Amino acid sequence: MAKNATIESKAQVKAVKKTAKPIRGTIIIISGLVFLCFSFILSISLGAADINLSTIYNAFFNFDTGVTQHQIIRELRFPRIIGAALVGAAFSVAGALMQGMTRNPLADSGLLGLNAGAVMMLAISFSFFPGMPYVYTVLLSFFGAALGASIVYGVGSLSKNGLTPIRLVLAGAAVTALLTALSEGIALYFNVGQDMAFWYAGGVSSTKWEHLIVITPIVIIMIFIAMRISRSITILSLGEEVAVSLGERTVRTKLISILVIVVLAGLAVSVVGAVSFVGLIVPHLTRKIVGYDYRWIIPVSAVVGAVLVVVADLLARTLNAPFEIPIGALISLIGVPFFLYLARKGGKEL
Repeated sequence: MAKNATIESKAQVKAVKKTAKPIRGTIIIISGLVFLCFSFILSISLGAADINLSTIYNAFFNFDTGVTQHQIIRELRFPRIIGAALVGAAFSVAGALMQGMTRNPLADSGLLGLNAGAVMMLAISFSFFPGMPYVYTVLLSFFGAALGASIVYGVGSLSKNGLTPIRLVLAGAAVTALLTALSEGIALYFNVGQDMAFWYAGGVSSTKWEHLIVITPIVIIMIFIAMRISRSITILSLGEEVAVSLGERTVRTKLISILVIVVLAGLAVSVVGAVSFVGLIVPHLTRKIVGYDYRWIIPVSAVVGAVLVVVADLLARTLNAPFEIPIGALISLIGVPFFLYLARKGGKEL
């Protein structure tokens, strides 16, 4: 029986690998990076003050501290764009890992309490430790993301019928509402509501070079680790029984995945705030394009997620509105209908 199960499991893995479209994946990655570079140039050029290409070139290669536009490019727009790309990649890879590890097509850091937990710890940081160095703020975000996820999974597991995708999302909605209410209560009581408003709405406008120095290497390392375990995530996405029958060390894979998810979600929230749906939308689109092999889903998700958030930030700054639109609101306009579509299908797509 065990031998037959192993043979069947190997056949399932082969079937998944056959769905992979490496040529298409390579094209998406290359074209996505090219489009990302184009978006970078547009994002630097467009805004409250439009800047021409020659000024952009001079800002990088002939920087003059006396030129205001050079200062805007180097100190405001460029770190903001890099931050948006890193956040998009972080949320997308975290979402892909969550969906593969839990076999839950509705998994997303914003829907499962990670973002709300991280924001709550930011509220505590601003209230009790004003002026705290950014490194410690990031560490608190990690802890908050882990706390939020732990509560959601704990509440969702209380049912005797087990942890279904819909039950997990319902638990996530309840815990997110609770943690958000606590965050707002703390912010109002300690009079830091104005400081917290940015994180509730979601945006990358306050991203500075000192933030990027901290988060960039960590995001790159975490994505690299995610790619290293991508084969194991592919096997795990077929089910616990399949993974065990193939000799996969499921506990080790899950622990590494949880660590990567918490770090990526915590980092992203510490930069952009409580933005949801990026980690839900991007992995689904990626699976449609490149198949169900996570060796391709993870890198393609990183590129597509970076493009999505950079473009959303560009639209937030350039749409004809009396104020800058939070990127969280723009992404939710796509994310909410997409989530309802997936919920209506009952998660059968994954």
